[in-house]
Amino acid sequence: MPIRVAPVKKIVAENIIKTLIFIDNCERCFILYDRYMDDNQNNDKIQRPVFMKPEEVGDGVENPEEISGSFPADMPENIPIYEHSTNKGIYIIGIVIFFMAVFGGVYWFFLKDMLAAGDNPTSVPVSSSAEPVTLTYWGLWEDVDIFQPVIDKYEKENSNITIEYERMSPEQYLARLVARSKAGNGPDIFRFHNTWLPQIKEIIAPIPEDIYTKDEFEKSFYPIHKKDLSIGEQKFGIPLSIDGLVLIYNKRLLGQAGISEAPTTWVGSENDVFSAVEKLTVKDPTGSIVTSGIAAGTATNVDHFGEIFSVLLLLNGGDFTKLSEPEAVEALELYRKFSEDGFWSEDMSNSTTSFIQEKVAMILAPSWQIINIKLQNPNLEIGVAKIPKGIDDAEVSLASYWVEGVNVFSKSQAESWKFLKYLSEKEQLQLMHEEQSKIRLFGSAFPRRDMAKLLSDHPYLSPVISQAENDIYVSLPVADFTHDEGMNDEILQYLENAISATVNGTDYAAALSTAQQGVTTVMGRYKIE
Repeated sequence: MPIRVAPVKKIVAENIIKTLIFIDNCERCFILYDRYMDDNQNNDKIQRPVFMKPEEVGDGVENPEEISGSFPADMPENIPIYEHSTNKGIYIIGIVIFFMAVFGGVYWFFLKDMLAAGDNPTSVPVSSSAEPVTLTYWGLWEDVDIFQPVIDKYEKENSNITIEYERMSPEQYLARLVARSKAGNGPDIFRFHNTWLPQIKEIIAPIPEDIYTKDEFEKSFYPIHKKDLSIGEQKFGIPLSIDGLVLIYNKRLLGQAGISEAPTTWVGSENDVFSAVEKLTVKDPTGSIVTSGIAAGTATNVDHFGEIFSVLLLLNGGDFTKLSEPEAVEALELYRKFSEDGFWSEDMSNSTTSFIQEKVAMILAPSWQIINIKLQNPNLEIGVAKIPKGIDDAEVSLASYWVEGVNVFSKSQAESWKFLKYLSEKEQLQLMHEEQSKIRLFGSAFPRRDMAKLLSDHPYLSPVISQAENDIYVSLPVADFTHDEGMNDEILQYLENAISATVNGTDYAAALSTAQQGVTTVMGRYKIE
């Protein structure tokens, strides 16, 4: 947790004053004791001062905590002013040595780290490396087997650290994460979606400078990571992957239609989406679709419809916060054209299911959907391409990936950030990718720029990496399957209502005007401009 080291000067001053008072009291004791020895130097037996614990003080003393000790009963009540002692020099030297020892101990154990932290509100407390620490890690999607080899390595190199990874259910995950964190029993480390930062800013800690400086972060990761994970000059969260919308197509169906490669533009070229869709769509004698060219144009049965519409909106020069503008209306008209011209309909099965069954030739989705598709139809010949370009070769895709963050309420922030830094190193990312590839078709795309070449020829991930390198990713709160029950799901509902309303005859502009009101309300709630 970031610690606000307030008034350090005041704390230091108070400790020095307390120390001086203590030393003054000690000097008085030495003076009294020395005088007592002078008065009794001829006695055969010298009665030494007896210092009592507070609980041993008699009942007659009202405030025993104010008394540091008492002298023997036969000590004279009126002690003459001290005049001479042959041991004075020794006592003064002793006092000086005692003072230096006390202040040195206070500085070493209490003030050193406070003074070093200064008034920096984002300073992370540094704990002793020998102190046992258990870090709780809430993950999503990945089983513990993926992380265990890396965790074992880290625990071996850091014997005082124990990491407890738990795969959480995505249902109500965000609400549970926020509530548990604020209650003080949340995880130290947690996974979150790249669009969630406005929803979790109360519980997420910024990355300390000794983990990643601003320049180190921006040189290590892709531009979209910088845009998504920044608030001011601070960064929040460390990405372990990158992903976003790509064009996924059935090679066999394109080959049957005489199409040698996936479309590269939406409209206006020999190899544009609309030209390909006309060749790919097959209908029966009644006009019902047998095979669709592309899954687009509706909302209820198209996965990632909000992301697809947003791509068309941005390529058309539109603004997500201005859905009533002509650019947005034109983008919706283009999106609906796929359905209105008979290339896709609400009578079709869900887009991903239809692709698995080879009833649609092309879909737009993040690369992780390929894993689900191949799992259900291993023999499907899949090709992957970048999102088609717009007018003047403009390129846009919607990013959708997951990030690891540290809880601002964690008592082990320093240890948590060190572990996440370790996970984001090339060697560990490569190891996790290999573990993922053992249990599924392929591992996550690397988030680091210096690892891009490792996936440049990957049959499924190379378009993902190319789009990240070319900085065409944009993030908007319209991502499907985040299960956030918040910003993404609410805005998607408004967009779904608008698209479905046009299916039933509502004017495009009117439908988007209604959606605009809802989107503005949601974004205002999370203070997004």
